[in-house]
Amino acid sequence: MSNWLEEGWRHVWLPYAQMQTAPLPLPVARTEGSGIHLEDGRVLIDGIASWWTACHGYNHPHIAQAVAAQLARVPHVMFGGLAHEPAYRLSTRLAALLPAPLNRVFFTDSGSVAVEVAIKIAVQSRLNRGERGRTKILAFTGGYHGDTFGTMAICDPEEGMHAMFTGLLPEHPVIPLPRDGASTAAFDAFLEANAHTLAGIIVEPLVQGAGGMVLHPPQVLRHLRRAADAHGLTLIFDEIFTGFGRTGTMFAFEQAGVAPDIITLSKALTGGTLPLAATIATDALFEAFLSASPATALMHGPTYMANALGCAAANASLDLFEREPRLAQVAAISAQMAHELALCRALPGVVDVRVLGAIGVVELAEIANPAALRMALVAQGVWIRPFRNILYLTPAFTISPDELSRLCAAIFRVLS
Repeated sequence: MSNWLEEGWRHVWLPYAQMQTAPLPLPVARTEGSGIHLEDGRVLIDGIASWWTACHGYNHPHIAQAVAAQLARVPHVMFGGLAHEPAYRLSTRLAALLPAPLNRVFFTDSGSVAVEVAIKIAVQSRLNRGERGRTKILAFTGGYHGDTFGTMAICDPEEGMHAMFTGLLPEHPVIPLPRDGASTAAFDAFLEANAHTLAGIIVEPLVQGAGGMVLHPPQVLRHLRRAADAHGLTLIFDEIFTGFGRTGTMFAFEQAGVAPDIITLSKALTGGTLPLAATIATDALFEAFLSASPATALMHGPTYMANALGCAAANASLDLFEREPRLAQVAAISAQMAHELALCRALPGVVDVRVLGAIGVVELAEIANPAALRMALVAQGVWIRPFRNILYLTPAFTISPDELSRLCAAIFRVLS
């Protein structure tokens, strides 16, 4: 064991882990492309792009150079009362990528906080207009939006990860997505009875990520848009996972032909380099905060808001989407995974195989020991982190066909 790992293990607290039984993590020496180079000399092909962030692969020279240049100028400066070029340029570029009304960018440092800000905007815009009763956010079964108290309150309460906090969290309604006739009728009836209590609706467009990589068709988003308009609700699309090409379009909502009132972005925003998130709202919502009174202002301001290094990385990442064929690469990845993962359908215990963009999922009846399964995959030379009852791939868009084949083959061999 490396000295730093042995010494630090007595102090570190890992994410999503029971520390009494958690195995030691694998010590990483360096990363490159889709490769994770371990200290013992092994190289693992990363099948999940570090929790869906490293869309251009690790250590892309353009992003690294942009961050290094920014580090030499201004690594960070407070965003209250001071301005720096990377954040202002990034806000302009993000607004240009989105439909015209989505024009106001509020930067934060994590996806959970970006969603917290979206909730605050939806609710406070009502309060600023004198609407005191509309304080709830409608969320959906299978949804996941973060681990902070505000975001836990709009996650699926039956999902299990946050179940022990039931009764301690703010109470928001969580109902099934309107996927079919019965659930659509139930959704419509719920709004008819309860819209007067709601400030908005939040959904992960096309795929509920941490809820199990569960897909839903674009018409679900179209129905949500119609319903939000009919009842005067703020529609929030949480694209922290799905944004920046992951589903095959730059943003997942584009496949539905409708736009939200607020969109949250993070993860791949900086190409997996630095923490940064954004909550982007329409001009109409922004204007609800304008008045002569300081009391109507949005009183939120993370210390590292709009960090200059993160913004420089994000601008460099957007450069790569403009210069290199990322969406074409996603289409090729999608076709290859659909073909190669299909072999898993015949394996015992496999419930479903599904692919959307650069997301490939093998759903099992159960995974009795995720840690053991993970280490079996490591023995095959790949880094894949199963959770709940699924094995999934969300590789870098720059992964080679051979590397992707090795990922798919490793899943097939281990499950076999």
